[in-house]
Amino acid sequence: MPVKMQKQAMASASQALDIYDVSDCVSIAAHIKKEFDGLFGCGWQCVVGSNFGCFFTHSQGTFIYFAMETLNFLVFKAPSSSPS
Repeated sequence: MPVKMQKQAMASASQALDIYDVSDCVSIAAHIKKEFDGLFGCGWQCVVGSNFGCFFTHSQGTFIYFAMETLNFLVFKAPSSSPS
């Protein structure tokens, strides 16, 4: 993920943590997803929690994983699928 997007992801996470309780991972993830959809186009996904596993495919240059306070954040954009 480009540095500009990385900084935005961390800023959005920090803002979400100021707004929502740290235990409200769904609202925190929704906040970040909405920010990214608005700034960088639709199709972003966000996972927030203290313990999770995942397996997915993402578009090149659209993935970040980081920790803040007691939570881990995973933000990525799913690849576009073309009709067969």
